[in-house]
Amino acid sequence: MSSTAGLVFIALLLLATPVAHALLIASGVAMISDEPLFLFEAILNLYQPTSSFPMLAIPFFILAGDLMMSGRFGEYLVTFSKMLVGAMKGGLAQVSVVGSLFFGGVSGSAVADASALGNALIPIQKKQGYPEGFSAAVNASSSTISVLIPPSIPLILYGLVTETSIPKLFLAGIVPGIMLTVLIFVICFAIARIRNLPSSPVEERNRISPAAFFDRRDAVIIVTATAGLFAIWLAGWLAGWTVLIAGIAIALVHTNFVSRRFSFRKVPTDLYKAIPALMMPLFVIFLARGGIVTPTEISVFAVVYALIVGAFIYRDLTLGVLLRCVLTTGMMTGVIMLVIMGSSVLQWILSFESVPENLAAWMLETLKEPWAIIIGMNLLMIVIGTFLDLPAAVLLLAPIFIGVAPSVGVDSIQLGVMMVVNLAIGLYTPPVGTTLFVSVAIERVQMGKVVRHLLPFYLAALLVLALVSFVPGLVAVFL
Repeated sequence: MSSTAGLVFIALLLLATPVAHALLIASGVAMISDEPLFLFEAILNLYQPTSSFPMLAIPFFILAGDLMMSGRFGEYLVTFSKMLVGAMKGGLAQVSVVGSLFFGGVSGSAVADASALGNALIPIQKKQGYPEGFSAAVNASSSTISVLIPPSIPLILYGLVTETSIPKLFLAGIVPGIMLTVLIFVICFAIARIRNLPSSPVEERNRISPAAFFDRRDAVIIVTATAGLFAIWLAGWLAGWTVLIAGIAIALVHTNFVSRRFSFRKVPTDLYKAIPALMMPLFVIFLARGGIVTPTEISVFAVVYALIVGAFIYRDLTLGVLLRCVLTTGMMTGVIMLVIMGSSVLQWILSFESVPENLAAWMLETLKEPWAIIIGMNLLMIVIGTFLDLPAAVLLLAPIFIGVAPSVGVDSIQLGVMMVVNLAIGLYTPPVGTTLFVSVAIERVQMGKVVRHLLPFYLAALLVLALVSFVPGLVAVFL
């Protein structure tokens, strides 16, 4: 059955059939061709996963993200990003990268991020004379940061399929997400310096000057204290969260009460406007880290938070906006649920024929060395990620590799982050890269000109992938 399903599935993908329909048709053909009695099992596997309570987290997080992206949330996040890095060479490219980090904590979707930031920044970049295709390349690659920052929809799907703790997956994705942000930022900065790209300074009243808040002496004290706390964390005496909070507390106390250089009057007005939007990812991380509520309850709180901020703080939430967001959420959830239903049946077929177990045995027997098996898993995920959308690829590959990973010392949390980093590369790789197509459509440029600029961003993503694969401590910093 599994070979029939695989052949039919590949044939349907080549015919440009939607992934959800291809999964359902391939599974149905495989069962009919082998044993019609299995159709009863197919019906059970179609609906069983969609009745899961944790599955409710998906539509609620999508709704929360859509509510926040529809109003002034996105506008203030872009403004805040410009305040931070807009004055640098090629400032708008850096804004795209930093904005993706912030938008990831709001939407959890790379495609939503690519669309929102692309429409806001790419037209301005074209007017400022950025190289043709470069703006789309930055937007397509940096938007994948969103799938690592909580609340990440792919990590939720992985957690549901493999029964891995979703809050722990959220926390595990933070460090790789920040690493990817830093690497893409450095690449954009280097290219901007080489090509002398223009800066995009903000108004004087919104400019953030570090010298206004602390001098060199303050910086030396803060850096020394941070290094000491980092050493304490490496020694295992304190948890990562404790070290982070202690470092922030030292910086605030010193600049407020010792040097007395910090003053809230110096904080730009637009920063205050961005604070409610910036609090959203911190709110999700805090609840996930504390274990106070379940992921589904976190998603409901996120919706309530978005409604309160939109209605009473920004005051831009209308009934029409709310209805449109609910309708959009329903359509996106329907697509995801169809993929989940189709992949569930295909997973049952693969499990029935012991495909995951056979694959694990084959890899252990053929490749033998753990490092070779990990590289083999990564190569397979990268190849599949270029032909399948990220959610569908996660749902198909997670049940297969979850049986292989423990034998090479990779736990389910590390595997989840590794898989999402892997498959995110496929989001801006032809022929199916969704963020690539979105960015190309916004800039209205030939895809070949965009792909030419993507090489350094591929290298950055592969470096993060290698670190996540072979340095498991990186995903355990905040656990």
